[in-house]
Parts: sequence; structure tokens; C-alpha cells
Amino acid sequence: MPGRPAASRKVSGAIAGSEARLEVAACDYNVGMPTTTRIVRIGNSRGIRIPKALLELADLSDEVELHAEPGRLVVRATRRPREGWEAAAQEMRAAGDDLLLDPPRPTAFDGEEWEW
Repeated sequence: MPGRPAASRKVSGAIAGSEARLEVAACDYNVGMPTTTRIVRIGNSRGIRIPKALLELADLSDEVELHAEPGRLVVRATRRPREGWEAAAQEMRAAGDDLLLDPPRPTAFDGEEWEW
């Protein structure tokens, strides 16, 4: 996996008393290469098994969003509800684009029930 330090181990050389250090990198055959898997039946639905290495690389939690496109399924991390709304509202305010679309109109409640 990217960022994972390689393991190192001391080994004895062919000449008595000499030492060398052998660097052993962790092998991950899924990095940068497409992985083939089968679509399996899960009750009345279908599913796929995703290798642990791919999940770790994608940094996905237990809940994801699925999006279908022709010939592919797109899996991405879920977003928080209303994520980005605060920044969008601040941009609208700065641009003066946060005004009411229609003028306020009094209702029967305003004339009869409301006290100032």
C-alpha cells in the first residue's frame, strides 16, 4: 500500500562476519491494476466482494453511494447531509443573490391573529 514502509531484515553474507540489509517491500497486486470479481446472488439481490486492499486504498466506510452509468457502477463515500450548504449560502450573500424571489404578501392570519 502507498505510504507503507518496507520491512527490513538483517541477513548474513557469504563471507563470514559480513552483514547486509535486505529491504522487503510489501506486495499488493491490486494497486494500479483492475481487479476482476464475480457478481454473486445475495437473496433476491446481487452483489460483489471487494478485496480489502481496494477498500483500504479507496478509504471507504461501511456506507457508500452507488451511481449507475452505462457499463459501470460508481461507488463513492457517502457525503454528510447538506454538506457545502453553508459555504454556498455565504457566497450567495456576498453576491447579493439571497433575496426573496417573490414580495411578501399578507395573509388572513397577519390581519386577524397576529399581535405586535
